[in-house]
Amino acid sequence: MNQKGLLEALRDYLASGRPYFGICIGMQVLFAASMEHADVEGPVLGLSVIPNDIDRFSTEGGKAVPHMGWNRVERLRPKESGDTIDIGAGLSYYFVHSYRALYNPDSALNDWTYTTTQYGQEVFVSSVNQGNIFATQFHPEKSGPAGLRLLDSWIRAPTTSLSPSFAPKTRVARPPRERDGLAKRVIACMDVRTNDEGDLVVTKGDQYDVREKTVNGITTSAGGAVRNLGKPVSLAAKYYEAGADEICFLNITSFRSSPLLDQPMLAVVRAAANEVFVPMTIGGGIKDTVDPDGTPHSALEVAGAYFREGADKVSIGSEAVYSVEALLKDGKPTGKTGIETIARAYGSQAVVVSIDPRRVYVDPDTYDGPYKDELMRPSTGPDAGKAWWYQCTVSGGRESRPLSVVQLAKGVEQLGAGELLINSIDRDGTGKGFDLHLINLVKNAVRIPVVASSGAGSERHFVDVFEGTGAEAALAAGIFHREEVSIRAVKEAMSESRLNVRWL
Repeated sequence: MNQKGLLEALRDYLASGRPYFGICIGMQVLFAASMEHADVEGPVLGLSVIPNDIDRFSTEGGKAVPHMGWNRVERLRPKESGDTIDIGAGLSYYFVHSYRALYNPDSALNDWTYTTTQYGQEVFVSSVNQGNIFATQFHPEKSGPAGLRLLDSWIRAPTTSLSPSFAPKTRVARPPRERDGLAKRVIACMDVRTNDEGDLVVTKGDQYDVREKTVNGITTSAGGAVRNLGKPVSLAAKYYEAGADEICFLNITSFRSSPLLDQPMLAVVRAAANEVFVPMTIGGGIKDTVDPDGTPHSALEVAGAYFREGADKVSIGSEAVYSVEALLKDGKPTGKTGIETIARAYGSQAVVVSIDPRRVYVDPDTYDGPYKDELMRPSTGPDAGKAWWYQCTVSGGRESRPLSVVQLAKGVEQLGAGELLINSIDRDGTGKGFDLHLINLVKNAVRIPVVASSGAGSERHFVDVFEGTGAEAALAAGIFHREEVSIRAVKEAMSESRLNVRWL
C-alpha cells in the first residue's frame, strides 16, 4: 500500500468522516506498527490511528498458531443508544490470523476496543470502534448468519452517526478465563469428479476407486457407474445450512493435470461462494502445471484462480511430499515450492497440506530402523503388543515414499503451511473411528492446527478425537453424504461432552 500510495489515501479517507469497515488486516492497518513481515529495520509501520502495536500470538501452553476457527467475542462496552452495530455478545465468529493486538486496559487501546476474544491465556482485541471507524479481527463474511447480520447492520447504519464515539469512564479489566472459547470445528468434505456423462458429482469410494461394485444387482470386477452422492453446490449449501463449520472440495477429476482449464470446478467454487458463508478449502491439482499447448502455470497462479472465485484455503497433497523430500536432501528451502510461494503471497493460513500415511508394522523387539523414535507401541486396546510407524504416500495412497509422517509434518510447517489435514489410509471408509495414535503423533510434532480425517462412523467418534487428541477440527464425508450421521447430531454429542461448539 505504501508503494502504491494507498496508505496515505486511506488515512485521508478515515479523516474525512466517511464510514470505514476494516476486516482482519483492515483492522491491523489502523495500528501503529506490526511485527508481521518485520525485518532488520524493524516492524512494518501502519496508519497509527490506534497508538498500539501488533505482535505474534504466543505458543505458550502448546496452542497452535495461526489462531484458526470459530471463537467467541465479548463486548467491552454495553450496547448504547445510537449503537447500531449488531454484534451478538457471546456469539462465535471465524478467525484466521497469527498476529493480534493484545488487549491492555491501561492504554489508549481501551478507548477503541469494542469486543475482546480469548485464545489460550491471551485476551486480544477482536473489534474496534470510534466514530466512523469500525473494524474486526474476525471475518464476518465467513461467519455464517451472525457475520451476515453484522455486515447488514453496518450497511444500514446512518452514515452521519455510524456508532457513537466511546470513552469509558473507568478502565475495564478482562482477565483470561480458565479456557478460551475456540470451538472444535466440524468439516464436511466432498470428493468431486466427473461422471461418465461429463457432469460434476460428489462421490466417495476407496481412494480414487469410486465406481459402483454392482450393475443391475450383479457384482462386476470392472465396476459400474461413478457413485453419485449429489451435486457439489447443492450439497455444500445443505451442509452450510446444517451448521458445518467449514466446507472442503477435493477435486479428483481428470482435470487435475491442468487445473486452470478445469472451468467446471472453478464454476463450482464460484457458485458455492454465493451460497456458503463459511470458509471453503479446495484441493486437487494445486501445483506447477503445463497446459497441453505447453503454457506453464505456477502453483501460485493456480491457487490464485481459486481464491478469486471464493476459496479461502487450498490443499496440497503429493506435491508437499516431493517438496519435503527435496528439503531434506538439500538441507534448506528453495523458496520456489508451491507451499512457500502461496504462503508468502496469501499467508500461511491459506495453505493446507493433506497427508496420506499408512501403518508399517515392525517387530517391536528387533526394529532398530530410522523411525524407531516414532514407533507406536500401545500397551492396551486391540493393537496392544504391536508396533508400527507411519509412512507417507502419494497419488491417493497408491505409492509409498521413504518419508515418515513426522518428517512430512515438520517439513511442511517449516516451508510455511498453516494447517495439516491428516488422513489415515488404514481407517478410510472403515467407520471404526479416527486413528488417535496418528493424530496425537502429528499434533505433538507441530505447532500449527491439525484436522483429523478418515474413519468416522458415528457422532461419538468426533467426541473421541477431540477428547483424546489436541486436534482443532475433524472432517467427514461419506457418513454425511449417506445421512448416516448428521452434523447437528455430531455437535449435540460434542456439546454433551462439554466441548466448545459453534451453534447457528
